[in-house]
Amino acid sequence: MSDAVLVVNAGSATLKYALYSDALQCVLRGLDEGASHEAMIAAALARAQAEAGMRIVAAGHRVVHGGDWYAEPTPIDAAVLARLERLCPLAPLHQPHNLAGIRAVSAQRPQVPQVACFDTAFHQSQPELARRFALPRALHDAGVKRYGFHGLSYEYIARRLPELPEMRGRDRAIVAHLGNGASLCAMRNGRSVASTMGFTTLDGLMMGTRTGAIDPGVLLYLIDEKRMSSRDLARLLYRESGLLGVSGISHDMRTLLASDDPNAKLAVDLYAYRVARELGSLAAALGGLDALIFTAGIGEHAAPVRDAICAASRWIGIDADPAKSRVAVLVVPTNEEEMIARHTLETLGRISAGAPS
Repeated sequence: MSDAVLVVNAGSATLKYALYSDALQCVLRGLDEGASHEAMIAAALARAQAEAGMRIVAAGHRVVHGGDWYAEPTPIDAAVLARLERLCPLAPLHQPHNLAGIRAVSAQRPQVPQVACFDTAFHQSQPELARRFALPRALHDAGVKRYGFHGLSYEYIARRLPELPEMRGRDRAIVAHLGNGASLCAMRNGRSVASTMGFTTLDGLMMGTRTGAIDPGVLLYLIDEKRMSSRDLARLLYRESGLLGVSGISHDMRTLLASDDPNAKLAVDLYAYRVARELGSLAAALGGLDALIFTAGIGEHAAPVRDAICAASRWIGIDADPAKSRVAVLVVPTNEEEMIARHTLETLGRISAGAPS
C-alpha cells in the first residue's frame, strides 16, 4: 500500500478533498456534502483505501486566516488550533469549518500529522502602506489591518508564471481570482504587492453573495435607521448581496449569463465594472502593468466576463485580442489542492525527489 497526503478544504456543508502521492501526483479527488464534517472525513478516508489503495500519512488543510501569526504552512497542535479559533470572527464563512475539518481528521486518525496552509500567508510580503487602514495606531497594532486572501491560489499562479513564454521580461502582473469569492492580487516578480481583500473576505470586488467594498456610512445608516443588528448585517453582507442581491435571481454567473432578465444583465455588468475599477487601482500600486491573468471558476470559464473587463481596461493597454494587447492577457487554471499537498509534504519532510519543482 503506497502513501498519500490527504488535502482537505472544508466548507459549511461540503468537503472537497484530494489525495496526492509524495511525487505530487493527484490520484483521487472528491466532493461530499450534506453531512457532518466527521461523516464526510470518514467517507473520504474510506474511499482513499477502497478505491486508491493508499495509506494516509499526512493531512493538509486550507485555512483561510492565519493572521500575523502564521506566514508559512504550520504543523497543527492544540496551541495552533486555539490561536486559529480566535480568528474565526474575521472569516466566519470559512474559518470555523476549516477547523472542523482538522478536528474531524484528528478524531479519526489521531496519529496522522496535520498541516495548516493559510490563504493569508502569501500576502505578508506586502509593504506596510498596503496593509494599513487610516485608523488610530492602537487599532492597527491590535491587528486591524489588511491581510488579503486567496493566497494559495495566488501562490500557485506565481509559481507557474515564470514557465509561461508570454511572461518573459514581464514582472508586473495582476491576477484575477474570480469565483464565488473573488479578489485581485498585484504581483511584482511573483510576490504580493497589494490585494483587494483586506481585514476580512468581504472587501474589494463584488462576489457571488458578498458586497465587496462598501461605504462604511451605509452600515451606520442600516444600524441607526433600519435598526439592523450585527447578525443582520453579517447575513446581508456575506449571504444576501453580490450577484445574488443585485440580480434577485442567482449567485451563479452561469445562470446569469444564460438569463435574458435585465436584472441578470445588470448584475453581470456591475461585476465586470467593479473588477475593471479595482484593476486600475492595483495597476497604480504596481506603477504599471505587464500582464493580467484570469483564474478560478469565473475567471477561467466565463469568456463574456473576461471580455467585458478587458474592454473597460483598454486605457491601460489591455485588449481581449492578444494581437492588440500591450498587456499580456492569459487564462491560467489554478490548483490550490496541489499547493496544499506540496506545502504539507515539504513541511513534514516527505516530498519525493521526483516531485516537480
